[in-house]
Amino acid sequence: MRPDELAAREEVRRTIAIYAHAVDRGRFDDAAACFTEDGVLDVRGSDRSEGRDAIAARFAAAGEKLASTSTHALVRHHVSSIDIEVDVTAGTATSSSYFFVVTEVGPDHWGTYRDTYRRDDAGGRWLFSARQVTVDGRAGPSRMT
Repeated sequence: MRPDELAAREEVRRTIAIYAHAVDRGRFDDAAACFTEDGVLDVRGSDRSEGRDAIAARFAAAGEKLASTSTHALVRHHVSSIDIEVDVTAGTATSSSYFFVVTEVGPDHWGTYRDTYRRDDAGGRWLFSARQVTVDGRAGPSRMT
């Protein structure tokens, strides 16, 4: 593998991590900034949000819902088994991964992410152009979904 491909893969991993940390800490604008301006967040069985502003609003609404159910809301996204394919020349990438979400009351829900990325020419970051979320299961009534 070429050094530029390795660097691109690490940047994709960084985007995944920034997103998870931002969502967990309620920094919804930072999470939305992980998407291209025309990015799409599609949660199967729910709705589809298009564009950074719509994605940030969706996160904020979810955060308000969670905060209204607990005085000490805690969320942790754990992402694993990340498989990344990059085309450095085209400035595109894809990834698939598993996620597991824990709240202050224990396991909440889990599933898969299927992501596409575009390299941001202005900043050189690899951003989500689309994130498809599939929730595979819940530990009971979910606090998040």
